[in-house]
Amino acid sequence: MTHQMIFPVILPVPENERHFNGREKGITLSWHARQALYVSAQKSGLPLGNLPKDPDGVPLPIDGTYWSITHKSDYVGAVVARTRIGIDVEKIRSCSPALFKKTADDTEWALGNEENTQQLFFMYWTAKEAVLKASGTGITDLHKCRIIQLIDELHLAVDYRGQQWTVEHFFFDGHIASVVQNACQVQWMVLK
Repeated sequence: MTHQMIFPVILPVPENERHFNGREKGITLSWHARQALYVSAQKSGLPLGNLPKDPDGVPLPIDGTYWSITHKSDYVGAVVARTRIGIDVEKIRSCSPALFKKTADDTEWALGNEENTQQLFFMYWTAKEAVLKASGTGITDLHKCRIIQLIDELHLAVDYRGQQWTVEHFFFDGHIASVVQNACQVQWMVLK
């Protein structure tokens, strides 16, 4: 069986645009994320036209092509696929104990290695965010996503509403990116 290849694209935000705030920041980051999306579509050979969203802002597929974007101050990311897809990117940094508790329960934390709790936190956070994006729901369902297995250093399994999702992680420049992998092969692309 041949697995579909997906090409998640990470694109740095230009230094002179990282300080923007408010509406200007949102417009700028969205524009860069869409540039990354078009690169992913081109590399995948999948069609991409207008980028429709439902009334809640959830990306809608275009002729069977699903798409997902993410953006932070320093980096944006995007991916397209012939299957439901989600991507998230975060800078690895310290977080409050309350955020740890909100992100996963004791059973989920027990699956991981206690030596690098910040990295594990962001693996869990970005994996759940990617799954919620692929499912078309929002972060309000974070508590319904459960990490059920750490497959290896770069992959984990998430259960969301009885469906299992495999997520692949990619570490770069103090950041982590996560993409729903499932049966796809992943080739990460970091553009400069």
